[in-house]
Amino acid sequence: MRRKIYMELLKWKNSVGRKPLILRGARQVGKTWILKEFGRCEYKNFIYVNCDNEPRVARLFEDDYDIDRILLALQAITGIKAVPGETLIILDEIQEVKRGLGSLKYFCEDAPEYHVAVAGSLLGIALHQGTSFPVGKVDMIDMYPMDFGEFLDALDDGQWKELLESHDWTLLSSMRTKFIEFLRQYYYVGGMPEVVHSFVEQQDLKEVRRLQQDILQAYRSDISKHAPVNEVVRINMVMNSIPSQLAKENKKFIYGAMKKGARAAEFELAIQWLIDCGIIYKVNRVRTPKLPLKFYEDMSAFKLFMLDCGLLACMSEVPADQMLIGDNVFEEFKGAFTEEYVMQQLITHSDIYIYYWSSEKSDGEIDFLIQYGARVIPIEVKAEENVRARSLRQFVTDNPDLKGIRFSMSDYREQEWMNNIPLYAAFCCWE
Repeated sequence: MRRKIYMELLKWKNSVGRKPLILRGARQVGKTWILKEFGRCEYKNFIYVNCDNEPRVARLFEDDYDIDRILLALQAITGIKAVPGETLIILDEIQEVKRGLGSLKYFCEDAPEYHVAVAGSLLGIALHQGTSFPVGKVDMIDMYPMDFGEFLDALDDGQWKELLESHDWTLLSSMRTKFIEFLRQYYYVGGMPEVVHSFVEQQDLKEVRRLQQDILQAYRSDISKHAPVNEVVRINMVMNSIPSQLAKENKKFIYGAMKKGARAAEFELAIQWLIDCGIIYKVNRVRTPKLPLKFYEDMSAFKLFMLDCGLLACMSEVPADQMLIGDNVFEEFKGAFTEEYVMQQLITHSDIYIYYWSSEKSDGEIDFLIQYGARVIPIEVKAEENVRARSLRQFVTDNPDLKGIRFSMSDYREQEWMNNIPLYAAFCCWE
């Protein structure tokens, strides 16, 4: 499967000031696979060591950070000698090894000619006492589940994806039925690479759900294994509440929806734990639509999204027939899936900063308010085809220097105050 992050890895490899790379992301989004594929395609060879299950690296960094000694040890373990510029050194789950992250500073300072990439959850930095983070000595790239374009690429080797990226809206309109069919599939399958691969190869919907359940169980096992004992219950409560929180008309996160009388102080750490794991995304409210949006952020009001719409569908226990062939899928489940889907497309763009807006009186809301370059763009998300963007129209009227975007099932339409973009083109409307 092709992943668009591959181009970012190429830029890293060829950059003049290249530093050791930390590839961040939730478990099972494909970090290990992409690094191995990158090493196989772009280098003469690669060294791969999983620090979590290779006992011979357990004490590799404890005594000192002598790079020659470390490289010799890696050669002894893998049988491959690291050659500058020709070998990619991949250290997987490096946060599980004592002082492992600290070694990246010395690769940067003492051996910058070597190409080093590590994968793992940055949650390990907070959990392992005595672990120092090599600030300023590493490059970092974030990896997410596959967006809709990557999903289409996996289905048919990129033909439908390339068609969408052409922005030939007249031609696309004639094929909207097919794109809606693919979008239904994406809502159900999501973008976790193992799940997508299984769906493409087997077309077995029960197997899709089994794999999604396995991933969710793996996340819960991580919670039980790593999180503070007194936080485990609260972390699971937050995670389990996501479907019902998104199903509300007003998707602002409500603590009381988890248990009566719940307060922020009880669950702040649990929410942050899930964010650090990459399992959820947090979108804060802004009070004023002006640059930079960060200046007007209200951190007390926010929405939470799952990292993947397929995992959300699995947690929500939505039957396959309702999602894939039901006439009302985009209306019946719009609260739970449409914003989640759009969020999943937005988050993969590193140059988009995502917020939402609501009035002080809570009588108006814009689903997403993003900062894209020097622009502030209000976004309204609609699951239906025949819609009236009342909230967006009023917002743009009140802020005439802005132009909005509405994602809906309607065809592309450009107006003075707003562009309507089909939901299935949300991943590629920023290029």
